[in-house]
Amino acid sequence: MGKVELLDCTLRDGGYVNDWRFGHSNIVNLFERLVSSGVEYIEVGFLDERRPFDMDRTIVPDAMSMNKLLGGLDKGRSCIVGMIDYGTCSIDKLLPKEECVLDGIRVIFKKQKMRPAIEFCSQVKKLGYKVFAQAVSITSYSDDELEELIGLVNELNPHAFSLVDTYGLLHKKELMHYFEVADSRLNPAIHLGYHAHNNFQLAFANCVELVEQKDTKRDVLVDGTLYGMGKSAGNAPTELLAGYLNDNFEKSYRLNQIMEAIDVTILDIYREIPWGYAFKFYVSATHDCHPNYVTYLMNKKKLSMSSISHILNKLEGDKKLLYDQDYIDKLYLEYQQIECDDSVSFEALEKELKGKSILLLAPGKTVKSYEQKIKDYIRDVQPVCISINYIPSNIPVEYAFLSNAKRYVQQATELATKTDIKLIATSNVTRAKGDFDYVFSYSDLLDEEALIVDNPMIMLIRLLNDMKVGNIALAGFDGYEKTELPNYVNANMEHTFSKEKANEINLDVRSSLNRLPLTVRYEYITPSLYENNTGEA
Repeated sequence: MGKVELLDCTLRDGGYVNDWRFGHSNIVNLFERLVSSGVEYIEVGFLDERRPFDMDRTIVPDAMSMNKLLGGLDKGRSCIVGMIDYGTCSIDKLLPKEECVLDGIRVIFKKQKMRPAIEFCSQVKKLGYKVFAQAVSITSYSDDELEELIGLVNELNPHAFSLVDTYGLLHKKELMHYFEVADSRLNPAIHLGYHAHNNFQLAFANCVELVEQKDTKRDVLVDGTLYGMGKSAGNAPTELLAGYLNDNFEKSYRLNQIMEAIDVTILDIYREIPWGYAFKFYVSATHDCHPNYVTYLMNKKKLSMSSISHILNKLEGDKKLLYDQDYIDKLYLEYQQIECDDSVSFEALEKELKGKSILLLAPGKTVKSYEQKIKDYIRDVQPVCISINYIPSNIPVEYAFLSNAKRYVQQATELATKTDIKLIATSNVTRAKGDFDYVFSYSDLLDEEALIVDNPMIMLIRLLNDMKVGNIALAGFDGYEKTELPNYVNANMEHTFSKEKANEINLDVRSSLNRLPLTVRYEYITPSLYENNTGEA
């Protein structure tokens, strides 16, 4: 192998954590510590004309702003580079190389934009900069597409070409395949770089695998950040890479300078906004998809992990890595709308409930604070008690309505011991063992006009109305408040969106109730933000 060199991109990639607001004194400190450490390349931020200049941030609108931010600092022997996400900074925002603090420009681009991006790189190169062509989401490239890109890169002949594993999807075998394709086809003088993310806890290990290749004479460039700072699962830690290269490649990086930078600046940021390996990033990596898809589905708080995996397996083609809100909405609803013939269940349950008083119990906090009132109501009225997606601890119920697969999984063991409780489930919920007592078509109970189309309260009231029950009392349907306190008896039931959209959700539930063609009377026996009428149909 040729030379192995280290590029630190804390001030650029780490900036996703804190919106690039390091503070000017910290920017200077990190810069000077990295220069003193002997790191060959230091990436100091983004050039993005959409952002105004801020002396405390490492995302700036033009090259002149980089001069304001870092001008006058001693660069030592380090090559100082900035990054442009192709399309966010026009060529006229750059200065000729001799007028700028930057020595090089890294240009990131997705494969759909490879040709215009490489042409842009050519314009940057004419200004005198070392150019680095950065192929983001390298796992989205087929071999043919990668060879096409390398042909364009060879014509450009940049300083470096990098494989960017944007979502941390690569294992050793896949990484080495991309490396070998690139190494065998790139012009010999072009550095081959690798930028890792840590979704599989493999960022450092993959970098080690890359630099240990003995069959290439090419110079290799590996990226790291201090303490692995970076969005989502973070990056390969610069300190680990520097230590490994010192021990195995006769490097002499000054680790004490790197550790000082971490201790003085990076740890303070980490304590406030942590990053690193996390379950949702692992899940996204196992399905080769954008992590926002996982976040969206987990935030539903209605899906078991097997259900989430089933939906993620439906992602196709380029959509996997290009997050599309409408697309995942569609897949979610398609999965939930599992059809079933529920006529037998309807007839059986109708016989048991028709004409009877019903008490529905939801897991709002008032179930505890108004427990005695609820028990008095049960004593006086003797209703049929049905809980919704939970089992009350102090109030016996005869039925449990299950429409939330995640809540069911959380309670499956407890439910298995409650042989006296009959289970009413919607068709999107699958029982761990055996069958539910009653199963109803999920899609038939949806309110397609609602913000939350599968609100369990609305679904069950619709079903009970069709069964012509006598009347319905509601307890624990508190509605949502913008408060630091949980809205549920169990904080684990909290939806991440419920407090952000509290008023909107409350109004939406009222609207859903008003849309239902109800013939049954309902009333709230505990306070509710949903209540805006007498409950008359």
